Amino acid sequence: MVFFPQVSLLITHYNRSHSLKNLLQRFRQLNCVFGQIVVSDDGSKSEHAKNLLELQKEYGFLLVTAPTNRGLGNNLNKGQDAVNKPFTLYIQEDFEPADLFPTAFAEALVIMENRTELDIVKFYAYYPYAYLKSYNENFDEMYVPALAADYRKIYFYTDHPHLRRSAFFTKFGRYPEGIKGDATEYSMCISFLQHKGKGLFYKDFANLLSQKNSAEEPSTMQRENWKQRNGLLISMIRYVYRQFKYNFDIVTQKPLKQMP
Repeated sequence: MVFFPQVSLLITHYNRSHSLKNLLQRFRQLNCVFGQIVVSDDGSKSEHAKNLLELQKEYGFLLVTAPTNRGLGNNLNKGQDAVNKPFTLYIQEDFEPADLFPTAFAEALVIMENRTELDIVKFYAYYPYAYLKSYNENFDEMYVPALAADYRKIYFYTDHPHLRRSAFFTKFGRYPEGIKGDATEYSMCISFLQHKGKGLFYKDFANLLSQKNSAEEPSTMQRENWKQRNGLLISMIRYVYRQFKYNFDIVTQKPLKQMP
């Protein structure tokens, strides 16, 4: 058994109770045990809410519920508020860790404990972070050069699986509520840069976790259609738009509300 008593596993959930069961089973198969497990549910349908109660009996997690769907920001805020350990492993319910995960996570935790200036360690991404320098055999360090223009620098933070300090609200603020999920994540991305966040990026990010979306439980994140198109003209327009907007927002976005 690999026990992480100082870590709370925070799982956000919405209408994908079979995916959640798979994730919890996978951690059990890996003998990966945490000091606390928090499942934050965003007002799932009755059949999934019933499944959550059955899973709670089996896995003993703290279930934080909502009477209605209140969005990603509220789900993350109430889940993080329920955390009682100094470190948080945040993961969405549709991920599955690979065999190597406990070893990689243990190394990341030791680094975070020894380097108190670090705010986050990222384990998954669609592509490498824009600015990286080698830290050790398994991790790169993310950084933002003084004249960094690449808009992808905002992905210093993402909602993909990562380890963070549980007190990160005090530095980066709470997630905005009442807006779409993409906008919620984007606001936190900007806040991380505004407050000069520091963190590491797992080098073999494509093989440490996998995202398991099925026809029965597809992704619940809906994006505007133009953001997904790959034509040359659309891609160029999208690039120019993001290049201007993201850099502009880093300077002008009102800081998120921080906790004392």
